[in-house]
Amino acid sequence: MLTVYGDHRSGNCLKVRWMLDRLGRDYRWVETDVLTGVTRTPEFLARNPAGQVPTVVFDDGRVLAQSNAILLHLAEGTDWIPTDPFIRAQMFEWLFWEQYSHEPYIAVVRFQRLLAGMAPDEIEPRLIQRGYAALDRMEGGLAGRNWLAGEAVSLADLALVAYTRVAGEGGFDLVPYPAVRAWIARVEAALGIS
Repeated sequence: MLTVYGDHRSGNCLKVRWMLDRLGRDYRWVETDVLTGVTRTPEFLARNPAGQVPTVVFDDGRVLAQSNAILLHLAEGTDWIPTDPFIRAQMFEWLFWEQYSHEPYIAVVRFQRLLAGMAPDEIEPRLIQRGYAALDRMEGGLAGRNWLAGEAVSLADLALVAYTRVAGEGGFDLVPYPAVRAWIARVEAALGIS
């Protein structure tokens, strides 16, 4: 049975949990509170030198980190990865964009507000501007579409819904984003989460 070291408050960790659940895989979840410093201990750093969650330890002892890399490995050969080469490349485009242009703003502002207890006026305005730019990009990308890449739910949708669905916890207003809100509901239904 594989073991997942993850913090239940982290969208990056939840992505992995949701994929494992959808695939019906058995796994052991080890709750790993990143605020306690446990990911900086010698024991954890020996497992994952980056000191981050999620971290997955497979039955054979191999370790994999970085949520989207884990998702790609777990979903290999499933319908979560499009078979058409161009649509698969579009999925990768969204996965890379998620970690570079979405998560560093939406997730960071949420962390600062929700977990670090920062007041709205303590948040760097550029983070909020970039977060809204990410939501604008998603709204445009979903115009007239149900899914981000192709005609079916994919890892692009799973990866991006993790923090988008809780953007309000960071103070982001999703009301001006009807396509994003409808998409969140579709992805949550596909994942069986609420």
